[in-house]
Amino acid sequence: MDKSAIATTVTQYMAAWNEPGDTARGALLAQCWSEAGVYLDPNVSLAGRDALAKRIGEVFASRPGARLEFMSGIDIHHNVVRFLWRLVRADGTCGDTSIDFGEIGPDGRLIRIVGFFGAAPALS
Repeated sequence: MDKSAIATTVTQYMAAWNEPGDTARGALLAQCWSEAGVYLDPNVSLAGRDALAKRIGEVFASRPGARLEFMSGIDIHHNVVRFLWRLVRADGTCGDTSIDFGEIGPDGRLIRIVGFFGAAPALS
């Protein structure tokens, strides 16, 4: 798979998280997210493009004016990706840097994202 095309897919995915309009968000997700894609983070587990679009809308409603921003480049090998991001609130304060791991399907769209919030736990 072409790394440039995969990077574009991930960039579209992040743009969907920053798109307040339902129609425009749906159009972005149609380009980058598989119809049956699976999304997992510490707060939610869901499957399907419509479910992800709804979740993004819920996050927008709970954090008006917030956005996500990349905190790293997009690391790509084979059909998997990882990247760092953080939440920037409307007042400019920032959340912790978090990490997402993803898998790209044969059609070039994301079929899975697994997200972790904040830093990794310390060794015990």
